[in-house]
Amino acid sequence: MKQLLIAALVFALAIGSAAADEGVLVADVAEKALQQSQITLPGSNPFHLVATIVETTDPGSEPRATIEEYWISPDKWRRTIKSADFSQTRIVNGDAVSEQNTGDYFPAWLSQLITAVIDPLPMLNAIKQSNSRMQKPRADETCADFHMRIDRWVICFEGAHGLLTSIFTKGYSAEFKDFENFAGKRVPRRIVKELEPGTTLELRIDSLEVLQAPDESMFTISQPTPLSDQISRLVVSDETARTLIESSMEIAWPSVGGGILKGGCGIYISADRSGHVREAWPEGCDNPAMQGVLRDAVMKWQLKPAVLHGVPVQIESLMGFSYETTVDTAKTPPLLTDDEARKLATYSVQPKFPEGTPRPADFIAQITVDDTGKFISIQNTNRLDGPILQAIVAALRKWEFKPFIKDGQPQLFHADIIFHNN
Repeated sequence: MKQLLIAALVFALAIGSAAADEGVLVADVAEKALQQSQITLPGSNPFHLVATIVETTDPGSEPRATIEEYWISPDKWRRTIKSADFSQTRIVNGDAVSEQNTGDYFPAWLSQLITAVIDPLPMLNAIKQSNSRMQKPRADETCADFHMRIDRWVICFEGAHGLLTSIFTKGYSAEFKDFENFAGKRVPRRIVKELEPGTTLELRIDSLEVLQAPDESMFTISQPTPLSDQISRLVVSDETARTLIESSMEIAWPSVGGGILKGGCGIYISADRSGHVREAWPEGCDNPAMQGVLRDAVMKWQLKPAVLHGVPVQIESLMGFSYETTVDTAKTPPLLTDDEARKLATYSVQPKFPEGTPRPADFIAQITVDDTGKFISIQNTNRLDGPILQAIVAALRKWEFKPFIKDGQPQLFHADIIFHNN
């Protein structure tokens, strides 16, 4: 299997792990978390929800989407989605489904944020089958870090109540924040998803109320929508996705200014029912310079339409690629000292090193910051231990920088940042 570096997973907060014969089952902790906060479990109170999705990294932009849902039970609900390029009204009443769409493609980013509200851990059955274990949640955040086949999963829980705080898997990631009481549950009012470095979406629940005396006419379906007229999504393996690709998969890897010259990249793709790739989100590269190149190539692909039960469906897949390249010194970004980089930092925090970390000690992390001042990656050139590296990454995600200017132009840079554990 090609080497994958899944950046979203590396950025998970405060990873915790346990040997197979220690701790508790991840599935047990996950089920307890869902019982406390998932509002769509059988027997939950009917509700009316209104939510807005915004791009927090582009504060002046219009909302990306609005969602309104009237929910009676898992098999009786009505949801309306409105966005610039796609809108949908879907009614489910028992086995009957009514679906009215504007636009022919249901964006993956939109679908996944809605999933995070309605079904925060859609992979719960797979977690149960894995029998994976973790440390018992402590007072602070505790995470399970394990593999499912070729995919690495990181699931985090806060210790006070055992609530789900984040999930990172292939193509599905979310952070759950600002829990508030609702009908006996603690419900996150903000759900954050980073699509790629520099693009972060946030779903905000504007209103969540118990649905009193619902109007039954809202759930009446006089003419069910045929399956062929509904938009369905199917997640497929890397191998299956490759069998559908009709265009060349050859990537013209460019020379780079430095970094790892031979390694792997991951990318999550989403194609519409006609086989056109509509979204391609980087899932990490051993050399960050390759991410944009890979994405540009993938967006030009044409796939054979995928069919399930005789009906065309959208497909999504996490795909891995190997690359090999050479150094072009003319492209080498500047390497700033700790002092130079910290002068550019407008906000910084100190890592929370795990218990047992040597004191006093200095740890050097070589980071990459893009031309907007966004931290995008870390190169473990000094071979830091996993828990120490993860603590540093968790802190760096919160750092903010002014752009580095050279010859009057903002430029990507590397820097050796020194962290002191006094």
